[in-house]
Amino acid sequence: METVASQDWKKVVRKYTTPDPIKSWWQVFNTLVPLFLLWWLAYEALSVSIWLAIAISCVNQFFNIRTFIILHDCGHGSFFEQKWLRTFIGTICGILTFTPYKQWTREHAGHHNTSGNLDKRGIGDVWTLTADEYTMKTPLQRLGYHIFRFPLVNFIIGPFYIFQIRFRFKQRFDGPAEDRNRWLTNFALFAIITTLCLTIGWKAFLIVHLPIVLVSNTIGTWLFFVQHQYEDTYWRKNEEWDYFEASMKGSSFLKLPKFFQWGTGNIGIHHIHHLSHQIPNYYLRKAYDENPLFQDCKVLGFWESFRGIWLKLWDEKHKELISFGEYYRRYGVRSDVWVKRAWQSFLPWTRNFRTA
Repeated sequence: METVASQDWKKVVRKYTTPDPIKSWWQVFNTLVPLFLLWWLAYEALSVSIWLAIAISCVNQFFNIRTFIILHDCGHGSFFEQKWLRTFIGTICGILTFTPYKQWTREHAGHHNTSGNLDKRGIGDVWTLTADEYTMKTPLQRLGYHIFRFPLVNFIIGPFYIFQIRFRFKQRFDGPAEDRNRWLTNFALFAIITTLCLTIGWKAFLIVHLPIVLVSNTIGTWLFFVQHQYEDTYWRKNEEWDYFEASMKGSSFLKLPKFFQWGTGNIGIHHIHHLSHQIPNYYLRKAYDENPLFQDCKVLGFWESFRGIWLKLWDEKHKELISFGEYYRRYGVRSDVWVKRAWQSFLPWTRNFRTA
């Protein structure tokens, strides 16, 4: 389903999709060199203060996120023209960020193709129930959903599980290429971590590297989360879903201070990235500034973005994302639904009793 607007943007984005090898290599240099340098400084700082080492590692998470953005762009085919070079750089960045390049690339492509589609939820997004679906859940199922959408789970426990545990294993749709790349990543991580633990000690390694991992996972997840989670975001049934509308209305422009925008690889300009994932991150701001078409979008300020953390349910009637509190204010508790579900649960027991 394409609108007139969705046909126009294809001409506009085309001039931004050719990567500049000089800009790409410069970004690799100005990301990886500080990443290694700050890691070494954090280790050296241990002789002065553990807290100084942790502070340096927390700053270093910006370069860890930029490393992930390079992986991200390589996976989208937007950082270098040569596929072998994208795979090589993407795999190196994947090892440094504990992320198997090919596995993540395959899963993330699904997110771009289905973002905002109610009938294709669960592919690279945060699972979101509609208000009607939530109404039909049992108390135990509702509790499970509450726990799943709790900030501690969304931004700390969940990201750690995904990036440090889940990515170590084969996933359902992984093919031979994903398997080989995952094994390569796991073996490289094992060799690097073992070598570092034997040379500098496992305590020093954890003090220096664990803050980078934890803070990067949390901030990176927050960046992707809040840019789809706001009141007037976009969710539609498959027959109503439109790619252009889903990109422009279902992805925001997270307006960050310049250093933070640089440190996060311009990923805050998320609506243009969703519109054309073939635009390298260093052209996203240029595309936004030069085209009024891209400026008609949802702009989120830094503090405003935190409001989306408490939005949990998509209200199809009002076409907006709402909190649990707003759900109960609008719809209360449907006693007729609870009676029906309780009776359905009780029926098998009565049949068994009669049979006995």
